[in-house]
Amino acid sequence: MPPIAARGILTQFGTNVIHENLDFELKRGEIVGLVGGSGSGKSVLMNTLLGLKVPDAGEIRYFGKRRADLDSREELRLKNDIGVLFQGGALFSSLTVRENVMVPMIEHFDMPKSLMRELADMKIHMVGLPPESATLHPADLSGGMKKRAGLARSLSLDPRILFLDEPTAGLDPVGADAFDRLILSLREALNLTVLMITHDLDSLYAICDRVAVLVDKKIGVYDRLGVVERYDHPWVQEYFGGPRSRSENAKAVRMAVHPERDAGPPAKAAGR
Repeated sequence: MPPIAARGILTQFGTNVIHENLDFELKRGEIVGLVGGSGSGKSVLMNTLLGLKVPDAGEIRYFGKRRADLDSREELRLKNDIGVLFQGGALFSSLTVRENVMVPMIEHFDMPKSLMRELADMKIHMVGLPPESATLHPADLSGGMKKRAGLARSLSLDPRILFLDEPTAGLDPVGADAFDRLILSLREALNLTVLMITHDLDSLYAICDRVAVLVDKKIGVYDRLGVVERYDHPWVQEYFGGPRSRSENAKAVRMAVHPERDAGPPAKAAGR
């Protein structure tokens, strides 16, 4: 069963409808990119899937069960199963990197602080930060290090699902590529399912198995990149074929490396 499945979602603020009759499903082990224009509701959808916002209609199931039907133990397990990397890392400025990574452990588990510190240092190493970064504060970190520290905290409780909100925003191309490679390696090592909100076309082409496009208050198309690129919608065509899109040469290289991502017939609207 899928880790997360949303059906018929309606979300609105007053009379402002953000999503209407939206369907979405994450497949286990995939890295999925979520894209859409400004104001299309990407962050609102993420917050809804996280349970931070209750949808006004429709239902969301986690591993086959509605959240409302979960008992207290299942609810706790679900919270532990989901990790989130917010934009900019969202680290606590007064805490060291190690202490930031320990925060979820302190909140959810009763274990010796020495063990928490050991586990935190393991997560810090896992995301590629040097050991000495554990005692640094966020103000002492570069932008890329902050992202990695936030990622280490999101992995603190060994989640099965990872949400990433613009993970490569603000990084230079070398740093962004390194972060993409890190996500791929963590997916393989930890058997993660990843949902990534991004505007970074390079990240979409480099690591995403499928891409979901938010247009007209719902998921218009949700498929492999080669299929999504051909979806007949003005925003999609501008996004993938506009002046700041990937060059044809870059697409050709990607097709040679990942031909399976470009197979399939022209895209149809999701749910049709």
